[in-house]
Amino acid sequence: MHNQTRDLAFADDFILAKLVENARDFAVEDAVVVNLSPEPMVTGNDHPAIVPAWKSTWLKGGTIKSADRAVIIKVRQPTNLGGCMFRGWDWLGNRIKSFPRDTPLFISAQDSIGRVTTDARVFTNERKSPEAPQEFELKLNLWWSPGDTDCFIHNEHPFLEVHTQIHGLGRMQKFRERDAETLYEDVVMPIGYSHDPFCRVTGPNQWTYPWHRYYADTDSVWLAVELHPQG
Repeated sequence: MHNQTRDLAFADDFILAKLVENARDFAVEDAVVVNLSPEPMVTGNDHPAIVPAWKSTWLKGGTIKSADRAVIIKVRQPTNLGGCMFRGWDWLGNRIKSFPRDTPLFISAQDSIGRVTTDARVFTNERKSPEAPQEFELKLNLWWSPGDTDCFIHNEHPFLEVHTQIHGLGRMQKFRERDAETLYEDVVMPIGYSHDPFCRVTGPNQWTYPWHRYYADTDSVWLAVELHPQG
């Protein structure tokens, strides 16, 4: 069936968040649309455009012409958006004891949206054609921080990940060491933008990340897309 939709776990009165599967001629009034498939997503009618795998765009009165799986997200009520911690979001320090107590970084509920088969090295742009496809579980969650928040330099992830900016302006940054003074790459994240993967594959279900962080220039909401290996 075409255009199967459901609300994501973090949808509420403040944030529109829907999953659409097997999309065909699906109208989008005003929202960020993220392609959650190894296959291209096609948008538009008179002049179709390609949104590559794991990338995104901001549609306004637009159409998803075709997509295997996509999410549609928009902050529809920015007033008091920062009260997310009173709506079930969790401060990251409740999960990581070493997390700085003065860092206001909050995570939404996580939603497992199904499984996908892809080649890890194709995902990381280390090769063009799949040679070692494997199955991953796809998990999504949102993050929120106020402006000028250092969201913690780290390099540990047991999964593949990318991020999409949903609200505000931020940056994904790379460092030579766990020290903000060693910054060597600064990726600006405007609304609707998804960065390229930071990790590199080092073996079966093994990958390394550089020291990296998200930095919120303004009050920001961003989407984390995680691919967890199965088997």
